[in-house]
Amino acid sequence: MTPQENFNFINSYLSQVSPVIRQHRGFIDKYIGDAIMALFPESANDAVQAAIAMQKQVALYNEQRQQQGEVPISIGIGLHTGNLMLGTVGESERMDTTVIADAVNLASRLEGLTKLYGAGILISEHTLSRLEGLQNCKSRFLDRVRVKGKTESVAVYEVYDEELGLSNQLKTQTQAIFEEGVRAYSCQDFAIAQSIFEEVLVRNSEDRAALLYVKRCQQYQQYEVPEGWECVADLDFK
Repeated sequence: MTPQENFNFINSYLSQVSPVIRQHRGFIDKYIGDAIMALFPESANDAVQAAIAMQKQVALYNEQRQQQGEVPISIGIGLHTGNLMLGTVGESERMDTTVIADAVNLASRLEGLTKLYGAGILISEHTLSRLEGLQNCKSRFLDRVRVKGKTESVAVYEVYDEELGLSNQLKTQTQAIFEEGVRAYSCQDFAIAQSIFEEVLVRNSEDRAALLYVKRCQQYQQYEVPEGWECVADLDFK
């Protein structure tokens, strides 16, 4: 894209999803290029419902883009719940608002992991534990991640809406065996885990998380498992 085309695209996309955040009692802290930092002060339900609604809005937006001969886009959303501080940074000539906390950093890292797991929405166990009575979403355990410099790992879950494609429906149908594979993987039964995840892929070839686990299992069977190994993806803040 030319710089002008890039501005037009970003503003077109943001005009699609930003109202959805506000409709679910979210507060947009800032735009970072095509990224959005938003806070949901009232409940985790608001954040998850907004994330699902944003994915649905992007699906509608893609229909418009394809009618205009443009390629569809996909977005990844990371959600975490925790304490933070909202304040101002800068100096007398230039001030800006920002949020600072470990909770903010982890939400950002979860967003980055959506590409790795092929997931549209990733939430932490802290967010999952605060959800109440959501009827329009499904969730499945994916992995445990640990931020570099932290000793405790955090369970990560994928959240999705079955209305957004056959692959999501198949994730629900294969959830039990997928999580069985994760348990075998965490016990270092890599051959068994690989066969389970391959079975998941037979039933849902688009399940990128299952494919990721197959590759991990192959790697650990081929090479010696590192000393101190545990079922955790180590995240390095940069």
